[in-house]
Amino acid sequence: MRAWFLRYRKHLIWLLAVTVFLAAYFLLRRSRPLMNALADHVTTPFKWAMAHLCGFTEVSVAEVFYLTAAAAAIFYAAHFLRVLITRGRKGDTVCRFVLTVVCVGVTFYAGFCLLWGVNYHTDSFQDRSGIVARQGTVDELRQLTERFAGELAEAADDVPRDEEGAFDGDRGAILRDAPSVMADAFDTFPALRMDDVTPKAFANSLAMTAMDFTGFYFPYTGEANLNMDCPAAFLPATAIHEMAHQRQIASEQECNFVAIAVSAMSDDPAYRYSGLLMGYVHLANALYGADREAYRGIAATLPDAVRADLRANNEYWDAHHTGFTDASQKVYDSFIKSNGDPNGVRSYGMVVDMLLAYYG
Repeated sequence: MRAWFLRYRKHLIWLLAVTVFLAAYFLLRRSRPLMNALADHVTTPFKWAMAHLCGFTEVSVAEVFYLTAAAAAIFYAAHFLRVLITRGRKGDTVCRFVLTVVCVGVTFYAGFCLLWGVNYHTDSFQDRSGIVARQGTVDELRQLTERFAGELAEAADDVPRDEEGAFDGDRGAILRDAPSVMADAFDTFPALRMDDVTPKAFANSLAMTAMDFTGFYFPYTGEANLNMDCPAAFLPATAIHEMAHQRQIASEQECNFVAIAVSAMSDDPAYRYSGLLMGYVHLANALYGADREAYRGIAATLPDAVRADLRANNEYWDAHHTGFTDASQKVYDSFIKSNGDPNGVRSYGMVVDMLLAYYG
């Protein structure tokens, strides 16, 4: 046993150190004051600095990281196979390979917990804004859905459209305008105040589509990354959603609320329309389960332009749904739950309660 330990001591010490760190994290995350201090004074300032450093290039550094990591993994696997075939002591080769993969994987997860998982245990956006999710009556839900549908219908003619009638906004301009749209909401939502950088376009957006992501926040670089391949109608609101994550808001329901509320109040036609569209979808889906007849009555009032965007969005995601999509969502769901949110990805639908609290 001693000889085995000495042979692999570097890997074992590495694994032990990361295990101790994770054990301490899972123990200490129960302390809200400690997590607040860690996020406010360490992790969030670090991510803010990284975002501004990466902001010197329009290229997504997160994407470069993933591509480099993928290339390194392929190279290492090929090297492992070569050594396994050409050299002796195959057991030692396999053991070193497995230990290295485990150590790297656990270290990446530990870093994610430190830079992102901490935010699941700090004061939430609801705590800081005073806008607390509440359940409402079916009639309240119907009225708010009607309100969003009416404003959405009015806003539909203010945005550019393609020959199919679907939203056709300038995607690059949408990303460039995101910081100013967010800044316009600071007086209404002081908890969102931050010096922003422009969100990043993800060049290999089809890979993001395969994982059923319209965007993601990468804590190692502090960047908000957007899927530029999917229909653009939801892109403005999604940009605000990912920028909300930069403000140590972990909850998907809270980020969706921020995306809807900030976008819907904007003077920018593309953002206003996108926020109203996202809000309507959440409200209408909830109303469909509560009062199907009321849902159908409101849906019938939508103009053809809105229907075109909803149809284009549904057709796009239906066409790209694969088994890998389901697998990636299960992985993300497991990560959310491992950090203390029992709702997992289901928390995306809970935004309705915040909308009822704010607009009701």
